[in-house]
Amino acid sequence: MTTLKIYTDGACSGNQNEENTGGWGAILEFGAHQKELFGGEINTTNNRMEMTALLEAFRAIKKEGQTVHVFSDSSYLITCFREKWYKNWRANGWKTSSKNPVENRDLWEDLLPHIDKHTITFYKVKGHVNLNSKTTNFKKLYEKFREYNGASFTFEDFQYVTKMNNRADALANMGIDSIRG
Repeated sequence: MTTLKIYTDGACSGNQNEENTGGWGAILEFGAHQKELFGGEINTTNNRMEMTALLEAFRAIKKEGQTVHVFSDSSYLITCFREKWYKNWRANGWKTSSKNPVENRDLWEDLLPHIDKHTITFYKVKGHVNLNSKTTNFKKLYEKFREYNGASFTFEDFQYVTKMNNRADALANMGIDSIRG
């Protein structure tokens, strides 16, 4: 059975400002087939763009019951799904452990139904890695990647996933550009 791979990224220019521009990018890869998606919003956050990238990728999946591998550089997104934070949030009336309202609840609620439709594994990627750099310690980055995601990844897998994350980042920036005109 072929695994559907999703690579996502979000970006927000002026993330801490009241007025800003955000973008998201996603790549769906099924065997030799790839589909690229991107978009943008004004007055958003980086986390919202990360979540939107995944949501739009999920919405593009045509068949239920897929085996899906999601690769993202968003600790917020990956950790939530890996550690199943959302289960406690729902049980606590969408409150965090500190009794505060869950941020981005609307997007979490839109994402969660997709989790039940597929068998999904989430993988954390280091963002903004220049694969052409002579000074980057790729061995160290690869070891961290395997430590977090499992030893089954080869160095070539790591390089490919990093390349695809960089492409998702470029798509997110295209989303920002599409809003700016």
